[in-house]
Amino acid sequence: MNKAYKVSARKYRPYNWDTVVGQKSIKATLQRAIDTEQLGHAYLFCGPRGVGKTTCARIFAKAINGWMSNEASGFDQDQEGEYAFNIFELDAASNNSVDDIRSLMEQVRIPPQTGKYKVYVIDEVHMLSSAAFNAFLKTLEEPPAHAKFVLATTEKHKILPTIISRCQVFDFNRISIADMTEHLQMIATQEEVSAEPEALHVIAQKADGALRDALSIFDQAVAFSNRELTYQSVISNLNILDYDYYFRMTKALVEENISEGLLIFNEIIKGGFDGHFFIVGFGEHLRNLLVCKDESTLELMEVSDDLKARYREQTTLCSVMWLIQAMEITNKTDQGFKSSKNQRLLVELALMQVGSLVSQIAEKKKPVA
Repeated sequence: MNKAYKVSARKYRPYNWDTVVGQKSIKATLQRAIDTEQLGHAYLFCGPRGVGKTTCARIFAKAINGWMSNEASGFDQDQEGEYAFNIFELDAASNNSVDDIRSLMEQVRIPPQTGKYKVYVIDEVHMLSSAAFNAFLKTLEEPPAHAKFVLATTEKHKILPTIISRCQVFDFNRISIADMTEHLQMIATQEEVSAEPEALHVIAQKADGALRDALSIFDQAVAFSNRELTYQSVISNLNILDYDYYFRMTKALVEENISEGLLIFNEIIKGGFDGHFFIVGFGEHLRNLLVCKDESTLELMEVSDDLKARYREQTTLCSVMWLIQAMEITNKTDQGFKSSKNQRLLVELALMQVGSLVSQIAEKKKPVA
């Protein structure tokens, strides 16, 4: 009988510090606090969704009780046994009343049956009502020695200052595209999925810093492509605009071939892509070309090595002044897109303006008689 299928987000959820993707400084700080036994009684984990806040809270709970996994992979462990009795999770989005918090506080008084600490993880803590926050505050001020609290939130600004002042605050960053791509490659190897590096890179970009989203997209793309992840299959499945359109558009406009630029844009619209989506992506493309102008800023580009080579080749066609003015035009178009009554014309006018920049810049450089 086949083993029940598990989605990648569950199957590859980290079970020890070594397998947590990114967040190096946070991992190091927490590990050092555990090793030196300098533990706070309350922690506030802030950051976007899918970056490892709850995962790190669970690993922290196991680590302070000495139940860290010795498995080399650190993945796909059953969260049962002694550990399950020492971590309590509350979703504040659906349990945000005073009664919910009072019920939790009653549990806090009871010492752990095994291990040294009981850890209480309150997810989306900003969703607690004002009355619930006030009821929680008293316990947070004077907790029993065996209780540790980890509060997780995506909206730190909504947390009461009195709560924040009683916590050690850790700000989780979005997962970098490089780290995410490396992690996806590891999973593809484990799952015996053939994957082009560029395909995994596109998935990482689409996830926008959230590893959980990247794993969900990965599962979807694998199912769509019959375990053969190619760049073309991924952009087709995720409805992503091919980079090649941006390279073609740039070449046409820097050569002042406005009619070619308009035809390329018409091709994009016929492909079912939104004009706003295109203009934002084109602005990002121009930004990458500008970054390529200086070797010292190449590290600011989160693209694959093959794509980076194409950017470096095309940037030789564009002056710095052209790129800056072109980005100003795309940025202005982005800002005015939603309020425009003729959005296609707005983008076409922007392309015409960009396609006229070379002549305008040359005209300004002419000496005054």
